[in-house]
Amino acid sequence: MKPTETTSKSKEKPQATELKLRSSALAVAPLMYPTVSDLAVRGPKGILQPIADSLTPLGLPEALVHWGHPGNMAVVLLAMGGYGTYLGWQIRTGDDADSIAKAEDLHPKLMAGMTFFFTLGALGGMISMVMQGKPAFQSSHFITGSVGLVLLYLQGMLSLFFEDDPNARTAHAFLGTGVMAVFFAHMLVGLKFGLSF
Repeated sequence: MKPTETTSKSKEKPQATELKLRSSALAVAPLMYPTVSDLAVRGPKGILQPIADSLTPLGLPEALVHWGHPGNMAVVLLAMGGYGTYLGWQIRTGDDADSIAKAEDLHPKLMAGMTFFFTLGALGGMISMVMQGKPAFQSSHFITGSVGLVLLYLQGMLSLFFEDDPNARTAHAFLGTGVMAVFFAHMLVGLKFGLSF
């Protein structure tokens, strides 16, 4: 064999392996990310059950499965949401230019973080309920959480219209305060729900 033949053959093998890895990833992707048709066929619990079943063998402490979601979400609500709301009102009513500038920088970051963690937390809470064999989608806690998330997304989108419509800032401020009230009610309903079993 000529050295060039060996080199070309050795180059072909990694390409074939790489192609195989890529095709494997493509084959696994639909299993990892449910599609709308999966949701329609299996329903939300049918999608969450395999995830819950994969976590059960880990032997997580019962207290962590039961109270992990409420503990994490309480921290997010009180620390990020509470301080973020305070900063939002500082922007609106403050009189110190330096404090307002700092609040304008930090407020959107905190509230975007809260939105991100609440979205993940909703999924974690539903998985926790499925792991415990409880109805994840029939409680008032699920309803208040769903309403709160939808309002939170809408309230965040109002910031896209601040420059075009001065009333968008006012709506953002008051709707944001209302959203926080919904999430505090959600927390109280969730605490009652968690203590019920």
